[in-house]
Amino acid sequence: MANNRINVGILFGGKSAEHEISLRSAKNVIEALDTSRFYPVLIGITKQGKWLYDEASELILGEGENLSLNIDSSEVALVPNSGGQIHYVANGKWAEKVDVVFPILHGPMGEDGATQGLLKLANVPFVGCDVLGSAVGMDKDVMKRILRDAGLPIGKYIALRSHEVRPTFAEISTELGIPCFVKPANLGSSVGINRADTEDEYNRALDEAFAFDRKIVIEEFVDGREIECAILGNEEPKASVPGEISFSANFYSYEAKYLDDKGYRIDIPAKITEEQIKEVQDIAVRTFQVLECEGFSRVDVFLTKEGRILVNEINTIPGFTKISMYPKLWEASGVLYTDLISQLIDLGIARHEKVSGLRTSI
Repeated sequence: MANNRINVGILFGGKSAEHEISLRSAKNVIEALDTSRFYPVLIGITKQGKWLYDEASELILGEGENLSLNIDSSEVALVPNSGGQIHYVANGKWAEKVDVVFPILHGPMGEDGATQGLLKLANVPFVGCDVLGSAVGMDKDVMKRILRDAGLPIGKYIALRSHEVRPTFAEISTELGIPCFVKPANLGSSVGINRADTEDEYNRALDEAFAFDRKIVIEEFVDGREIECAILGNEEPKASVPGEISFSANFYSYEAKYLDDKGYRIDIPAKITEEQIKEVQDIAVRTFQVLECEGFSRVDVFLTKEGRILVNEINTIPGFTKISMYPKLWEASGVLYTDLISQLIDLGIARHEKVSGLRTSI
Protein backbone atom coordinates (compact mmCIF):
# COMPACT_ATOMS: atom_id res chain seq x y z
CA MET A 1 0.00 0.00 0.00
CA ALA A 2 1.31 3.42 -0.91
CA ASN A 3 0.20 7.01 -0.20
CA ASN A 4 -2.87 5.77 1.72
CA ARG A 5 -4.37 4.24 -1.39
CA ILE A 6 -6.90 1.43 -1.09
CA ASN A 7 -5.41 -2.01 -1.68
CA VAL A 8 -7.59 -3.73 -4.29
CA GLY A 9 -7.12 -7.47 -4.58
CA ILE A 10 -7.64 -8.33 -8.24
CA LEU A 11 -8.68 -12.00 -8.17
CA PHE A 12 -8.59 -13.75 -11.54
CA GLY A 13 -8.00 -17.00 -13.44
CA GLY A 14 -9.84 -19.83 -11.72
CA LYS A 15 -10.63 -23.49 -12.21
CA SER A 16 -13.51 -23.11 -14.65
CA ALA A 17 -13.53 -23.49 -18.43
CA GLU A 18 -13.61 -19.68 -18.59
CA HIS A 19 -10.09 -19.28 -17.14
CA GLU A 20 -8.61 -17.60 -20.22
CA ILE A 21 -11.50 -15.14 -20.50
CA SER A 22 -10.89 -14.12 -16.89
CA LEU A 23 -7.24 -13.37 -17.68
CA ARG A 24 -8.26 -11.03 -20.49
CA SER A 25 -10.76 -9.21 -18.29
CA ALA A 26 -8.29 -8.88 -15.42
CA LYS A 27 -5.52 -7.49 -17.65
CA ASN A 28 -7.83 -4.74 -18.84
CA VAL A 29 -9.01 -3.88 -15.32
CA ILE A 30 -5.45 -3.73 -14.01
CA GLU A 31 -4.39 -1.40 -16.81
CA ALA A 32 -7.40 0.90 -16.32
CA LEU A 33 -7.44 1.04 -12.50
CA ASP A 34 -7.33 4.56 -11.06
CA THR A 35 -3.95 4.30 -9.35
CA SER A 36 -4.39 7.69 -7.67
CA ARG A 37 -6.98 6.00 -5.42
CA PHE A 38 -6.24 2.29 -5.66
CA TYR A 39 -3.19 0.06 -5.37
CA PRO A 40 -3.55 -3.25 -7.27
CA VAL A 41 -2.70 -6.49 -5.46
CA LEU A 42 -2.71 -9.25 -8.06
CA ILE A 43 -3.85 -12.74 -7.04
CA GLY A 44 -4.08 -15.31 -9.82
CA ILE A 45 -5.83 -18.66 -9.43
CA THR A 46 -4.48 -21.58 -11.45
CA LYS A 47 -6.67 -24.15 -13.19
CA GLN A 48 -5.72 -26.48 -10.31
CA GLY A 49 -7.05 -23.98 -7.74
CA LYS A 50 -3.78 -22.62 -6.31
CA TRP A 51 -3.76 -18.93 -5.36
CA LEU A 52 -0.61 -17.16 -6.56
CA TYR A 53 0.78 -13.78 -5.61
CA ASP A 54 3.67 -11.89 -7.14
CA GLU A 55 4.98 -8.74 -5.45
CA ALA A 56 6.41 -7.63 -8.81
CA SER A 57 2.87 -7.72 -10.28
CA GLU A 58 3.93 -9.98 -13.13
CA LEU A 59 1.26 -12.64 -12.70
CA ILE A 60 -0.24 -12.21 -16.16
CA LEU A 61 2.27 -13.12 -18.85
CA GLY A 62 2.03 -12.63 -22.60
CA GLU A 63 0.52 -10.13 -24.96
CA GLY A 64 -2.72 -10.02 -26.92
CA GLU A 65 -4.48 -13.37 -26.92
CA ASN A 66 -1.49 -15.27 -25.48
CA LEU A 67 -2.05 -14.76 -21.77
CA SER A 68 -1.13 -17.18 -18.99
CA LEU A 69 -0.36 -17.20 -15.27
CA ASN A 70 3.18 -17.01 -13.96
CA ILE A 71 3.18 -20.34 -12.12
CA ASP A 72 6.55 -19.53 -10.49
CA SER A 73 4.83 -16.99 -8.24
CA SER A 74 4.34 -17.69 -4.52
CA GLU A 75 1.30 -19.62 -3.35
CA VAL A 76 -0.85 -17.72 -0.86
CA ALA A 77 -4.05 -18.23 1.12
CA LEU A 78 -6.75 -15.93 2.45
CA VAL A 79 -7.15 -16.17 6.23
CA PRO A 80 -10.71 -16.44 7.64
CA ASN A 81 -11.94 -13.41 9.63
CA SER A 82 -8.69 -11.59 8.87
CA GLY A 83 -10.19 -8.56 7.19
CA GLY A 84 -8.33 -9.27 3.98
CA GLN A 85 -5.00 -10.51 5.31
CA ILE A 86 -3.28 -13.04 3.05
CA HIS A 87 -0.22 -15.11 3.87
CA TYR A 88 2.34 -17.29 2.12
CA VAL A 89 1.55 -21.00 2.20
CA ALA A 90 5.21 -22.11 2.27
CA ASN A 91 6.29 -20.27 5.43
CA GLY A 92 3.09 -18.80 6.89
CA LYS A 93 4.44 -15.25 6.76
CA TRP A 94 2.08 -12.39 6.09
CA ALA A 95 1.85 -11.12 2.54
CA GLU A 96 0.00 -8.02 1.35
CA LYS A 97 -3.30 -7.07 3.01
CA VAL A 98 -6.23 -6.31 0.72
CA ASP A 99 -8.87 -3.73 1.68
CA VAL A 100 -11.35 -4.87 -0.97
CA VAL A 101 -11.40 -7.66 -3.57
CA PHE A 102 -12.49 -7.41 -7.19
CA PRO A 103 -13.19 -11.01 -8.24
CA ILE A 104 -12.92 -11.15 -12.02
CA LEU A 105 -13.77 -14.83 -12.18
CA HIS A 106 -16.20 -16.37 -14.65
CA GLY A 107 -18.07 -19.63 -14.22
CA PRO A 108 -18.07 -22.23 -11.42
CA MET A 109 -15.89 -21.65 -8.34
CA GLY A 110 -15.74 -17.95 -9.10
CA GLU A 111 -19.10 -16.60 -10.18
CA ASP A 112 -21.34 -19.11 -8.40
CA GLY A 113 -21.10 -17.90 -4.79
CA ALA A 114 -18.20 -20.12 -3.70
CA THR A 115 -15.57 -17.37 -3.86
CA GLN A 116 -18.04 -14.83 -2.48
CA GLY A 117 -18.61 -17.07 0.55
CA LEU A 118 -14.87 -17.33 1.14
CA LEU A 119 -14.51 -13.56 0.97
CA LYS A 120 -17.33 -13.16 3.49
CA LEU A 121 -15.61 -15.60 5.84
CA ALA A 122 -12.46 -13.53 5.50
CA ASN A 123 -14.52 -10.44 6.39
CA VAL A 124 -13.27 -8.46 3.41
CA PRO A 125 -15.39 -6.25 1.11
CA PHE A 126 -15.76 -7.42 -2.47
CA VAL A 127 -17.16 -6.21 -5.76
CA GLY A 128 -20.33 -7.68 -7.22
CA CYS A 129 -23.15 -9.93 -6.09
CA ASP A 130 -23.25 -11.57 -2.67
CA VAL A 131 -23.42 -15.34 -2.18
CA LEU A 132 -27.14 -15.76 -2.91
CA GLY A 133 -27.30 -13.61 -6.02
CA SER A 134 -24.16 -15.22 -7.40
CA ALA A 135 -25.45 -18.75 -6.82
CA VAL A 136 -28.92 -18.32 -8.34
CA GLY A 137 -27.54 -16.25 -11.21
CA MET A 138 -25.09 -19.01 -12.12
CA ASP A 139 -27.61 -21.86 -12.20
CA LYS A 140 -29.76 -21.36 -15.31
CA ASP A 141 -32.44 -23.72 -14.00
CA VAL A 142 -32.81 -22.10 -10.55
CA MET A 143 -32.59 -18.64 -12.11
CA LYS A 144 -35.42 -19.36 -14.55
CA ARG A 145 -37.61 -20.87 -11.83
CA ILE A 146 -37.25 -17.74 -9.68
CA LEU A 147 -37.91 -15.43 -12.62
CA ARG A 148 -40.96 -17.46 -13.63
CA ASP A 149 -42.37 -17.41 -10.09
CA ALA A 150 -41.84 -13.63 -9.96
CA GLY A 151 -43.91 -13.22 -13.11
CA LEU A 152 -41.03 -12.24 -15.37
CA PRO A 153 -41.30 -13.51 -18.96
CA ILE A 154 -38.99 -16.39 -19.95
CA GLY A 155 -38.87 -18.94 -22.75
CA LYS A 156 -39.89 -22.59 -22.36
CA TYR A 157 -37.24 -24.98 -21.08
CA ILE A 158 -36.65 -28.20 -19.21
CA ALA A 159 -33.87 -29.10 -16.78
CA LEU A 160 -32.18 -32.50 -16.92
CA ARG A 161 -29.76 -34.15 -14.49
CA SER A 162 -27.14 -36.67 -15.55
CA HIS A 163 -28.78 -39.57 -13.69
CA GLU A 164 -32.20 -38.97 -15.24
CA VAL A 165 -33.61 -40.59 -18.36
CA ARG A 166 -32.89 -38.42 -21.35
CA PRO A 167 -35.94 -37.24 -23.27
CA THR A 168 -35.97 -38.43 -26.86
CA PHE A 169 -35.58 -36.07 -29.78
CA ALA A 170 -39.22 -36.65 -30.62
CA GLU A 171 -40.29 -35.75 -27.07
CA ILE A 172 -38.24 -32.53 -27.15
CA SER A 173 -39.66 -31.71 -30.56
CA THR A 174 -43.19 -31.97 -29.14
CA GLU A 175 -42.50 -30.10 -25.89
CA LEU A 176 -40.10 -27.36 -26.99
CA GLY A 177 -39.95 -27.47 -30.77
CA ILE A 178 -36.96 -27.77 -33.08
CA PRO A 179 -34.37 -26.30 -33.22
CA CYS A 180 -33.58 -26.24 -29.51
CA PHE A 181 -30.56 -25.20 -27.46
CA VAL A 182 -28.70 -27.43 -25.02
CA LYS A 183 -26.59 -25.78 -22.30
CA PRO A 184 -24.70 -26.70 -19.11
CA ALA A 185 -26.74 -25.27 -16.24
CA ASN A 186 -23.72 -23.69 -14.52
CA LEU A 187 -21.40 -22.20 -17.10
CA GLY A 188 -21.13 -19.05 -19.19
CA SER A 189 -19.39 -17.48 -22.19
CA SER A 190 -21.29 -19.93 -24.45
CA VAL A 191 -19.03 -22.79 -23.32
CA GLY A 192 -20.65 -26.17 -23.94
CA ILE A 193 -23.70 -24.68 -25.67
CA ASN A 194 -25.03 -26.17 -28.89
CA ARG A 195 -27.98 -25.66 -31.17
CA ALA A 196 -29.69 -28.89 -32.23
CA ASP A 197 -31.62 -29.14 -35.49
CA THR A 198 -31.35 -32.90 -35.93
CA GLU A 199 -31.44 -35.98 -33.71
CA ASP A 200 -27.69 -36.54 -34.11
CA GLU A 201 -26.97 -32.91 -33.16
CA TYR A 202 -29.29 -33.24 -30.18
CA ASN A 203 -27.56 -36.35 -28.84
CA ARG A 204 -24.09 -34.84 -29.34
CA ALA A 205 -25.23 -31.63 -27.62
CA LEU A 206 -26.42 -33.58 -24.59
CA ASP A 207 -23.08 -35.41 -24.34
CA GLU A 208 -21.07 -32.18 -24.57
CA ALA A 209 -23.20 -30.30 -22.05
CA PHE A 210 -22.98 -33.17 -19.55
CA ALA A 211 -19.19 -33.14 -19.96
CA PHE A 212 -19.24 -29.72 -18.24
CA ASP A 213 -22.05 -30.10 -15.70
CA ARG A 214 -24.22 -32.68 -13.95
CA LYS A 215 -27.30 -30.60 -14.76
CA ILE A 216 -28.20 -29.11 -18.11
CA VAL A 217 -31.05 -27.08 -19.57
CA ILE A 218 -32.76 -27.64 -22.89
CA GLU A 219 -34.38 -24.46 -24.16
CA GLU A 220 -36.81 -23.63 -26.91
CA PHE A 221 -35.53 -21.61 -29.87
CA VAL A 222 -36.72 -18.02 -29.58
CA ASP A 223 -36.90 -16.29 -32.94
CA GLY A 224 -35.91 -12.85 -31.80
CA ARG A 225 -33.22 -10.21 -31.46
CA GLU A 226 -30.65 -10.49 -28.64
CA ILE A 227 -30.68 -7.36 -26.49
CA GLU A 228 -28.34 -6.80 -23.53
CA CYS A 229 -28.58 -4.30 -20.68
CA ALA A 230 -25.99 -3.50 -18.01
CA ILE A 231 -27.05 -2.93 -14.39
CA LEU A 232 -25.07 -0.98 -11.78
CA GLY A 233 -25.87 -0.35 -8.11
CA ASN A 234 -26.89 -1.88 -4.79
CA GLU A 235 -30.27 -0.92 -3.30
CA GLU A 236 -31.14 1.45 -6.15
CA PRO A 237 -29.69 -0.12 -9.33
CA LYS A 238 -29.62 1.74 -12.62
CA ALA A 239 -29.80 0.38 -16.15
CA SER A 240 -27.59 1.35 -19.08
CA VAL A 241 -28.79 1.96 -22.59
CA PRO A 242 -29.51 -1.44 -24.17
CA GLY A 243 -27.28 -2.88 -26.88
CA GLU A 244 -27.91 -5.49 -29.54
CA ILE A 245 -25.81 -8.47 -30.62
CA SER A 246 -26.33 -9.86 -34.11
CA PHE A 247 -24.19 -12.62 -35.55
CA SER A 248 -23.44 -14.48 -38.75
CA ALA A 249 -23.49 -17.98 -37.19
CA ASN A 250 -26.71 -19.70 -36.13
CA PHE A 251 -26.12 -18.56 -32.54
CA TYR A 252 -23.71 -16.42 -30.52
CA SER A 253 -21.14 -19.16 -29.89
CA TYR A 254 -17.87 -19.08 -27.96
CA GLU A 255 -16.01 -18.81 -31.28
CA ALA A 256 -18.14 -15.87 -32.40
CA LYS A 257 -17.62 -14.10 -29.05
CA TYR A 258 -13.89 -14.54 -28.61
CA LEU A 259 -12.18 -15.94 -31.70
CA ASP A 260 -13.88 -14.40 -34.74
CA ASP A 261 -14.10 -10.62 -34.66
CA LYS A 262 -16.19 -10.73 -37.85
CA GLY A 263 -18.63 -13.30 -36.44
CA TYR A 264 -20.90 -10.71 -34.82
CA ARG A 265 -22.01 -7.09 -34.85
CA ILE A 266 -22.78 -4.85 -31.89
CA ASP A 267 -25.20 -1.94 -32.03
CA ILE A 268 -25.05 0.40 -29.04
CA PRO A 269 -27.58 1.73 -28.44
CA ALA A 270 -29.84 -0.98 -29.82
CA LYS A 271 -32.00 0.14 -32.73
CA ILE A 272 -35.31 -0.22 -30.94
CA THR A 273 -38.08 2.20 -30.01
CA GLU A 274 -38.03 4.42 -26.92
CA GLU A 275 -40.87 2.35 -25.47
CA GLN A 276 -38.90 -0.87 -26.00
CA ILE A 277 -35.77 0.68 -24.45
CA LYS A 278 -37.76 1.58 -21.33
CA GLU A 279 -39.31 -1.89 -21.15
CA VAL A 280 -35.94 -3.62 -21.52
CA GLN A 281 -34.44 -1.43 -18.79
CA ASP A 282 -37.37 -2.03 -16.44
CA ILE A 283 -37.25 -5.81 -16.95
CA ALA A 284 -33.47 -5.85 -16.54
CA VAL A 285 -33.61 -3.94 -13.24
CA ARG A 286 -36.42 -6.14 -11.96
CA THR A 287 -34.50 -9.28 -12.94
CA PHE A 288 -31.47 -7.96 -11.03
CA GLN A 289 -33.57 -7.30 -7.94
CA VAL A 290 -35.63 -10.50 -8.04
CA LEU A 291 -32.43 -12.57 -8.20
CA GLU A 292 -31.02 -10.69 -5.15
CA CYS A 293 -28.11 -9.21 -7.11
CA GLU A 294 -25.87 -6.32 -6.09
CA GLY A 295 -23.01 -4.34 -7.57
CA PHE A 296 -23.24 -5.21 -11.23
CA SER A 297 -24.66 -7.66 -13.72
CA ARG A 298 -25.61 -7.88 -17.38
CA VAL A 299 -29.13 -9.00 -18.25
CA ASP A 300 -29.70 -10.58 -21.66
CA VAL A 301 -33.18 -10.65 -23.19
CA PHE A 302 -34.85 -11.63 -26.45
CA LEU A 303 -37.05 -9.22 -28.38
CA THR A 304 -39.41 -11.35 -30.45
CA LYS A 305 -40.92 -10.43 -33.80
CA GLU A 306 -44.23 -9.97 -31.99
CA GLY A 307 -42.63 -7.38 -29.69
CA ARG A 308 -42.46 -9.58 -26.57
CA ILE A 309 -39.43 -9.33 -24.29
CA LEU A 310 -38.23 -12.60 -22.74
CA VAL A 311 -35.43 -12.81 -20.16
CA ASN A 312 -32.70 -15.16 -21.37
CA GLU A 313 -30.20 -14.96 -18.50
CA ILE A 314 -28.22 -12.81 -16.10
CA ASN A 315 -24.42 -12.65 -15.93
CA THR A 316 -23.29 -11.66 -12.45
CA ILE A 317 -19.64 -11.23 -13.47
CA PRO A 318 -19.88 -10.38 -17.16
CA GLY A 319 -16.86 -10.13 -19.42
CA PHE A 320 -14.91 -7.03 -18.41
CA THR A 321 -12.42 -6.27 -21.16
CA LYS A 322 -12.59 -2.78 -22.64
CA ILE A 323 -14.47 -4.19 -25.63
CA SER A 324 -16.86 -6.36 -23.60
CA MET A 325 -20.54 -5.47 -23.68
CA TYR A 326 -20.87 -4.45 -20.04
CA PRO A 327 -18.25 -1.65 -20.12
CA LYS A 328 -19.28 -0.61 -23.64
CA LEU A 329 -22.92 -0.25 -22.60
CA TRP A 330 -21.93 1.99 -19.69
CA GLU A 331 -19.55 3.99 -21.86
CA ALA A 332 -22.49 4.70 -24.19
CA SER A 333 -24.45 5.71 -21.08
CA GLY A 334 -21.80 8.22 -20.02
CA VAL A 335 -19.65 6.18 -17.58
CA LEU A 336 -16.07 5.63 -18.76
CA TYR A 337 -14.20 2.37 -18.08
CA THR A 338 -11.91 3.65 -15.31
CA ASP A 339 -14.78 5.44 -13.56
CA LEU A 340 -16.92 2.30 -13.85
CA ILE A 341 -14.26 0.24 -12.08
CA SER A 342 -14.00 2.86 -9.33
CA GLN A 343 -17.78 2.92 -8.83
CA LEU A 344 -17.90 -0.87 -8.54
CA ILE A 345 -15.17 -0.87 -5.89
CA ASP A 346 -16.98 1.87 -3.96
CA LEU A 347 -20.25 -0.10 -4.11
CA GLY A 348 -18.52 -3.20 -2.70
CA ILE A 349 -17.04 -1.22 0.20
CA ALA A 350 -20.35 0.55 0.91
CA ARG A 351 -22.27 -2.75 1.10
CA HIS A 352 -19.68 -4.25 3.46
CA GLU A 353 -19.93 -1.27 5.78
CA LYS A 354 -23.73 -1.58 5.94
CA VAL A 355 -23.61 -5.33 6.59
CA SER A 356 -20.92 -4.89 9.25
CA GLY A 357 -23.22 -2.53 11.10
CA LEU A 358 -25.98 -5.13 11.50
CA ARG A 359 -26.53 -6.88 14.81
CA THR A 360 -25.44 -10.54 14.89
CA SER A 361 -27.00 -11.51 18.23
CA ILE A 362 -30.03 -10.73 20.38
